[in-house]
Formats: sequence, C-alpha cells, structure tokens
Amino acid sequence: MSAITVFCDFDGPIADVSERYYATYRQGLDWAKTAAQAQGNDLAVRCLSKAQFWTFKQNRVPDRQIAHWSGLEGQQIDGFLNQVSRIVNHGSLLDYDQVQPQAREGLDILRQCGVRVVLVTLRPPNQVLRFLDQHDLCWAITDLYGMPEAEAAYKNQASHKIDRLQTAIAAQQRQGHDLSQSWMIGDTEADIMAGQTLGIDTVAVTCGIRSSSYLQGFRPTHLMANLWTACQNLQQQTTLGRRRL
Repeated sequence: MSAITVFCDFDGPIADVSERYYATYRQGLDWAKTAAQAQGNDLAVRCLSKAQFWTFKQNRVPDRQIAHWSGLEGQQIDGFLNQVSRIVNHGSLLDYDQVQPQAREGLDILRQCGVRVVLVTLRPPNQVLRFLDQHDLCWAITDLYGMPEAEAAYKNQASHKIDRLQTAIAAQQRQGHDLSQSWMIGDTEADIMAGQTLGIDTVAVTCGIRSSSYLQGFRPTHLMANLWTACQNLQQQTTLGRRRL
C-alpha cells in the first residue's frame, strides 16, 4: 500500500497543554504553601506569570530552577516537584488541554491529500482517545501508539519516544504500508531524536513546549511554526508530486 504517512506527536502539534501545565504549577505552589503553613512556617511564594512560566518551559529551564525562582528551597522544592508529577495527569487538569489553533484545519488538509496520520505519543492511549472524541477529531487519526504510564509524557524521555516510533513503524510495515514517504512531526527534542534515529525526516513545530532557538540545536529536517504550516507545505509538495516537504 503506497501513501504518505505522517507520524505525529500529540502534545504540542495537536493538543495545547500550556494551560494545564501552568495550572499544575500554580496548584503545586498552593500545595507547598499549605504544607509549610501546616508546619507553622509562612512561605512567601512568587507565582510566575503564564508568559514567564511558558518561556522557561520552552527553553528547557529545569523544573527545580523554576521552583527556586518561585520562592521554594530545599525540601520544599522536592515536595513541589513530587506534587506536580502526581497531579499533572489528573482528570480535572486534563480538561485544560485544548486543540492548537488551526490544527483541525491542518489535519483536514492531510485527509484531503490522502495522507495517513499515525499518532506516536508518550500519553496513555485512553487520554488521547478521550481528547479526540471530546473535540471531534477521531476522523483525523489512522492509528495510535501511546504509553501505558501516565507519567511518561511529563518526563518526555527520548528513549521512550524512540521505542514508540520504532514500534509504530514496525506495526505499519507489517500491515503492508510503504513508509518510503514518511515524516515525524513533533515539538520536542525527543521527537527529533526519534525520527533521526530511525531515518525519518523530522518536522519540529515551535507552537509547543520548546522554543525555535532550542529546537534548532537538534537540527530537524524542517522547522515550522505549527501543524497547519507543516500540512500546507505537505499539500503543496503532494500537489507538485514531490517526495519531500
């Protein structure tokens, strides 16, 4: 079976997780302040604005440093980080996730071009399917490969993404799909490294949790603003009958 296949990350290209991550950060600070008060200490936290917080996240500033800049020290930071990891995938916070602007239109372009979209994500499949159903996007996805552990997406380890992409490629080949025209689209260094490791052209989008300057350091094949832009470029190239973005 011959068709272009796009292996695509979920968080970043399709789902905007910035509100959830910021809400998690704020709730973590509230927890740290309450914990300090329970011990008879008055903790003066400095809550970053969302713009400040997201800029730090996009430029890979360690969470421990973000906590320090927010007024936490020592064991307070450890407790804060544990709390953030514990609640970031809670159902009430997952509802903060939204569809990235124009991602729906981009996915519709791919459907019109006959491009297969295979999600390769570190999120649990049930979370992804719930989001797709809530936002009426199930039609856009051909297949889905995720992780069983809810914490994997927040940790974002490149080795996990390489393993998931390798699994997805092998499964697609067993199904008879020709992957000679395929790309990996994502918003983190893990996505770029996975595509490079497995010999697939990479498209890094800058609308997610990594900045343009940070992603450039990993030398993706293409660097684009968002999924919509990537899909437009792919549409142009399929119209012209070319094989590359």
